[in-house]
Amino acid sequence: MDVLKKIPVREQDPVERAANFEEVCLGYNVEEACAEASRCINCKNAQCVKGCPVSIDIPGFIEKVKEGDIAAAYQIISESSALPAVCGRVCPQESQCEGKCIRGIKGEAISIGKLERFVADWARENGIKPTATVEKKGKKVAVIGSGPAGLTCAGDLAKMGYDVTIFEALHEAGGVLVYGIPEFRLPKQAVVAKEIENVKALGVKIETNVVIGKSTTIDELMKAEGFSAVFIGSGAGLPKFMGIPGENSNGVFSANEYLTRSNLMKAFDENSTTPIMRGHKVAVVGGGNVAMDAARTALRLGAEVHIVYRRSEEELPARVEEVHHAKEEGIIFDLLTNPTEILADEKGWVTGMKCIRMELGEPDESGRRKPVEIPGSEFVMELDTVIMSLGTSPNPLISSTTEGLETNRWKCIIADEANGATTKEGVYAGGDAVTGAATVILAMGAGKAAAKGIDEYLSK
Repeated sequence: MDVLKKIPVREQDPVERAANFEEVCLGYNVEEACAEASRCINCKNAQCVKGCPVSIDIPGFIEKVKEGDIAAAYQIISESSALPAVCGRVCPQESQCEGKCIRGIKGEAISIGKLERFVADWARENGIKPTATVEKKGKKVAVIGSGPAGLTCAGDLAKMGYDVTIFEALHEAGGVLVYGIPEFRLPKQAVVAKEIENVKALGVKIETNVVIGKSTTIDELMKAEGFSAVFIGSGAGLPKFMGIPGENSNGVFSANEYLTRSNLMKAFDENSTTPIMRGHKVAVVGGGNVAMDAARTALRLGAEVHIVYRRSEEELPARVEEVHHAKEEGIIFDLLTNPTEILADEKGWVTGMKCIRMELGEPDESGRRKPVEIPGSEFVMELDTVIMSLGTSPNPLISSTTEGLETNRWKCIIADEANGATTKEGVYAGGDAVTGAATVILAMGAGKAAAKGIDEYLSK
């Protein structure tokens, strides 16, 4: 075995998977996982841990995998992470733990994410649960939102002995894990539902169909229902648009709506009561992970799909793995291209999109080279569906109905990065509701920090 090379991970064939919603990556088996774990040199000053937003003892769990003690490896991971099977699938390890792996200096980094996934999957298949035995503190904490931030905060607080209730606006718990990430990247029943069950097994209660700001308010939770503290992990579900002519045409979706209808409402099923339009030629405007998810979903629904992005491939914000998978499956990338108008017929249905070619100029405030229009390069793409994937912002419903809770100019809740404390006493926040749209693992890190902050606050 070449210790400088990763053990390859088995995947579905691109042609086959482009026509189904089954998981693309098949993961490691026991032999492959042990072989990959044996590549780890067990650094004393492990940089990989410093790259993990929830500070998992990575060398510790990998050492247990080496020894073949997968149950012990799972308990080590569970001390820091409430959602290891999720993180092993969707975290950008290449820029976090694996990006700092010492083995990666002269070879390929250890496949930390794939090993985490293997351990979590093995534990689930063998009925292993995270352990939590702690004396109850007799104090109630409310968590708003059952996405990665809320689940992490709730799980950690339950382990500390608090009586925790999660309030979820939708009919199913999981937040972005169930409505935003496609089945082929993150199986809902096999993975997400089981991770949520593990959080509930710690004593966490989940109430669905509760819209904070309408069903009840934060002030009512604290004053009338006896919650000593509240964590806001409501995410960022308000989509952004370009503001170009024709954006209100029939056949224009936000990526958020498109994925929610497909993932949570099973709109891809022909027998669904909430069907989604199956486009024949679809353009997804944007270049992030959500754009890749929307594009690959549309492909599986039978469309020819184009990614339209105004910068070059080097500037694509999506994970390299996601771009690679999209290309393998046949997604067409129209780079250095920017929409200027959406065209529609007399009944208001999309027929095409006016675009202009771009070239890269000087770097802008983000550090990326600014795209500049090339005069005279306008052209029309014939389409019947446009999906806008330009990011999201927090819904202002919670902040606008909570006295003393301040937000910034982007409607994000202002909270201390170190402990999640907001401008309202006893109220904490984290994840996309604070930062705007970001990654699952960063939201989990914020939920973890807030749980610690809430414990310190309630222990005074």
